[in-house]
Amino acid sequence: MIKRQADQKPERNRPQRAKRFLSARKNSIRQKKKTVRYAVVGLGHIAQVAVLPAFKNAANNSELVALVSGDRIKLNELGRRYRVPIQASYKEYDSLLQSGKIDAVYIAEPNSLHSDFAIRAAKAGIHVLCEKPLAVTEAECRRMIAVCKQEGVKLMTAYRLHFEKSNLEAVRLIKSGKIGKPRFFNSVFSMQARSGNIRLQKKLGGGPLFDLGVYCINAARYLFRTEPVEVAAMTANGSDNRFREVEEMAGVLLRFPKDCLASFVCSFGAADGDEFQILGTNGSLRLKNGYEYQMPVEMTLTVDGKTQTRTFEKRDQFAPELLYFSKCILENKNPEPSGLEGLNDIRVIEAIFKSAKSGSAVKLPPAQQKSGPTKRQEIKRASVDEPELVRAQSGSRD
Repeated sequence: MIKRQADQKPERNRPQRAKRFLSARKNSIRQKKKTVRYAVVGLGHIAQVAVLPAFKNAANNSELVALVSGDRIKLNELGRRYRVPIQASYKEYDSLLQSGKIDAVYIAEPNSLHSDFAIRAAKAGIHVLCEKPLAVTEAECRRMIAVCKQEGVKLMTAYRLHFEKSNLEAVRLIKSGKIGKPRFFNSVFSMQARSGNIRLQKKLGGGPLFDLGVYCINAARYLFRTEPVEVAAMTANGSDNRFREVEEMAGVLLRFPKDCLASFVCSFGAADGDEFQILGTNGSLRLKNGYEYQMPVEMTLTVDGKTQTRTFEKRDQFAPELLYFSKCILENKNPEPSGLEGLNDIRVIEAIFKSAKSGSAVKLPPAQQKSGPTKRQEIKRASVDEPELVRAQSGSRD
């Protein structure tokens, strides 16, 4: 009997010991104030053109130590270019997570894979910075949030505009009452999607709502500083063979509290368009290229018939995400934008699809509100030169 009890005791305590080990490792990161070691998971267009180059501008507290991809050529060439010591295949991902050689992952995989890669990282005690959309269903978002909380790791949705000067200035101006009480928001975001691109594959979470519409939803939410309560939407496909699996475009109307309205159209089958406007009782604010990361942003403010225009220079919008998330890890602070921020956008997208299918408006249940970005979150880093791509291409058609 004594022997059986002794044999069973280590088995019962193993999960607790593992949790203590992970907790000690995370505390060690904070106590030593060292840099946070990242693995970038997925080496497609966004990772190559923006995320990997951003580590040079985030070197104060963020270090790129690992790349994860199923493409050995990408791993070899990008590993040499950025002097990354660890190149792991997807089969080696779990071993990398358990190796003790990384502290966080930046997930840049196709949308439908975000949840799986994030949850596996969290269960290994690794912090998660995940490209938007956070996932493709509300249920997946909730599980990601729950697992990260359970394992004591940070989860942040990579909303780069929450650190970008022009968008934060828009937030400040609206909050200040400069245009009076905000009444309605209007936006367009469109591009010509390249045939065969993953954005056109349903199983990978493709379609303009996940890729473009999520920006419009998020902007309306952080400008109104509240959550929508009702959704009405239509989708259209046209006759273009590119859109056999996903919608070509979506038109959406959102009702917010105090009868504020937001409307937007997003499309993968129209010329490039990128702007939003919010109108209040005394004036309006418009951002051209407000969602863009490769061009300057033009802001037009009109109050009582008088118009002012400002231009915001192109900046690196990805290094600020890394710098901020690493600081949250090192100082044990909760990030904004959190996993909940990503969830609140996906619940709207699910309602949009439901409305478009039924032809009726859809009521949204009350949501836990986030404070949203503020001017204090602005982080300035110089723009990076676009690098030569390795077996990757832009999702837009030239």
